Amino acid sequence: MTSRRLLWSALGAVALFIIIGGGWLWSLPPAPSHTAQPPIAQAERDATIAALKPPKRQRPLIAIIGINDATETTDYLMPYGILRRADVADVMTLATRPGPVTLYPTLKVEPHATIAEFDAQHPDGADYVIVPAMSRDDDPEALQWIRGQSAKGAIVIGVCVGAKVVGDAGLLHDRQATTHWYSVKELRGKHPTMRYVRDRRLVVDKDVATTTGITASMPVSLTLIEAIAGPDRARAVGREIGLPEWDARHDSDAFKFTRPFALTAIRNTAAFWAHEQLGIELKDGVDEVSLALITDAWSRTYRSQAVTFAGTTGAQQSRGGLRIIPDQVAANWPAARLLPASDAKPAEALDNALSGIAARYGTETADFVAMQLEYPKRP
Repeated sequence: MTSRRLLWSALGAVALFIIIGGGWLWSLPPAPSHTAQPPIAQAERDATIAALKPPKRQRPLIAIIGINDATETTDYLMPYGILRRADVADVMTLATRPGPVTLYPTLKVEPHATIAEFDAQHPDGADYVIVPAMSRDDDPEALQWIRGQSAKGAIVIGVCVGAKVVGDAGLLHDRQATTHWYSVKELRGKHPTMRYVRDRRLVVDKDVATTTGITASMPVSLTLIEAIAGPDRARAVGREIGLPEWDARHDSDAFKFTRPFALTAIRNTAAFWAHEQLGIELKDGVDEVSLALITDAWSRTYRSQAVTFAGTTGAQQSRGGLRIIPDQVAANWPAARLLPASDAKPAEALDNALSGIAARYGTETADFVAMQLEYPKRP
């Protein structure tokens, strides 16, 4: 009787879990529809560009800060690669402490300097400080340094969930802002005086800028180039990276936690026996933006993890001069699990990665990844 009672109790618990879980899934909204947003008014565009003009130097100094433990891959590498390509500013990657920066969900890099070294070299501070998403929003060294740079007159740009770090640094009080769709509620709850702005990929208020999801780094970097060097240079770089047109318009309602999103996460996580490690060869001269987008996208499927490999343990230098450390030492990789190194323009490399994900794991997984990246997929 005791065994039978335990069995029925266990079955009851499983049934209850299924009922509760099913009810929760059913309560989620279906896949959202995409609504075309009106173009940004010229007056708003002009005001954004004016607010982002270099505050100090004719050739600005841009610092991208990360914490060594875990900083978001594309948030850290995309602004660096695009701004270095433009050659309109001096761009440095920083870490709070000595040693490499482990990026998530993939890649590891050697920063140019620590924040202490940067301060010794540039006591008057940077013109712009770019703040990526970090594994923790309250790292005391990062927060103190960001506050200090703001006090020295730098424009602080919180990329994606980097807005949470900017908020914890005390810089969102009584300012308009935005962030990744998943973190909007948390950011508004933690910083009640902040005024959330919908339907904009970039929001600038005084000397603080914030963006929506991960892929917003691309148009925001081009907007910053326009503020520094004018529209012709920004359009030229946009063509080089595969984004000839851009502005701050965004459909906020198209990005939310939905039933298909949750089901894909559950299904892909549960298929643990089918999880795989995909390799991409790391070579000198690799475009760090394309590499970041490809490895980031493939590492968000919940079915795969992208790793870099090279024939030696030494770091490889990227197109923009950043040293990237390979994850594994290998002369080659099994062909069935090899990601091709992309020669496409960065924006096209992401589209190609999403197409590859759809072919390998299904359209639902590609949509799942695009939702995480807050990427308005192009036709």
